[in-house]
Amino acid sequence: MAIAKAERLMNLALCLLGTRRPLSKRELRESIEAYLEAGSDDSFNRMFERDKDDLRELGLVIETVENLDGEVGYLARRDSNRLPPITLDAEEAAALGLAAKVWQQARLAGAASGALQKLRAAGLPEDVDPYEAHGALEPRIPVHEAAFEPLMLACRDRRPVVFDYRKATAARPEPRHVEPWALECWRGHWYLAGWDRDRGAERVFRLSRITGKVRSRSGRFTAEVPDVVTVRETVASWAGETADRSALIRLRTGAGYPLRAKATSVRELGDGWDELEIPYGHGLDAWLVEFGPDVVVLEPAELRADVVDRLRAVAKG
Repeated sequence: MAIAKAERLMNLALCLLGTRRPLSKRELRESIEAYLEAGSDDSFNRMFERDKDDLRELGLVIETVENLDGEVGYLARRDSNRLPPITLDAEEAAALGLAAKVWQQARLAGAASGALQKLRAAGLPEDVDPYEAHGALEPRIPVHEAAFEPLMLACRDRRPVVFDYRKATAARPEPRHVEPWALECWRGHWYLAGWDRDRGAERVFRLSRITGKVRSRSGRFTAEVPDVVTVRETVASWAGETADRSALIRLRTGAGYPLRAKATSVRELGDGWDELEIPYGHGLDAWLVEFGPDVVVLEPAELRADVVDRLRAVAKG
């Protein structure tokens, strides 16, 4: 929903909830700035009817009555629009507490803390310890990338962006013009899914590879935003999570812990090297390149060739 429309709906809802008597369309038009700027009466009437219908779809109970002057008036009685009391059991309360602590390291920490305080004021049990209820679990989603906040706002506002992005196989970053859809955290890293205008296709970008500032651009999206954005599934396929084969690699001792976590078998070779068998799927070559000289691909030959080609491309850059 556009910010201008959301603000207009909020102002209309506040007017209808704050009045003690029915307000006519004329009075509402004079009270809300966006309606004053609507232009002709026909434009205002169409806008008002759409806004009224939208508020009703959102659950606001709006009454239509005649006022003393014989005009049709509108109001939303508070007793008809009061939310039911909040009742949470211990498990639900603990889950909310954990959710609020997730954003401890992000700029959203203040908003999460404020929301938790409001819930407690509304009935959230004070004596529920989320750590104790969930086995001392302390969830944290690290948000160290400077690109996170501007991209989060761009996703929310449906605003195109431009940023410099360095691929795993490239020595230098390249500018990307993107229509951002969604942000997701997967295995400790943040990823952005969106429409890459230069390539004319959906792409997923790892935030840690964005260099410099994220710059906003005016204008609307040119591609339709899908109902479901499968960020994790896409990244998982690149990392070999959907693999149906195995690859054999040598890994330097004490290095490559993400690879060790995926390995189906590990054998010590001595001389500072181990041999690992790991799932092999689309995109594994790009992932292995990130470990540089700590990884040597033994088999299959096609994977070894792909990794060598990527390393040569980086060296030439």
